[in-house]
Amino acid sequence: MEKEKIKITNKLGLHARAAAKLSHLANNFNSNIFLIFNGDKVNAKSLLGILTLAASVGNDITIEAEGDDESKAVSEIKGLFERKFDEES
Repeated sequence: MEKEKIKITNKLGLHARAAAKLSHLANNFNSNIFLIFNGDKVNAKSLLGILTLAASVGNDITIEAEGDDESKAVSEIKGLFERKFDEES
């Protein structure tokens, strides 16, 4: 199992467009991928699940993956967060 804690730095947090990008990316992997925030754990492949977290800028969120491509999944999802979902310059 691979885990990574990351801070949400994009100004709108996990809003609909960012959540859609995240779930789309997560669905490219075979691993089971979850996001953990404030004690809630949701499937990162579920747009609705991500939205229910209501995570905003400045919050820490944990990415957790388990499977044959877990390291690549966590790395690419972390990169999406670090690039602020490609929404800010």
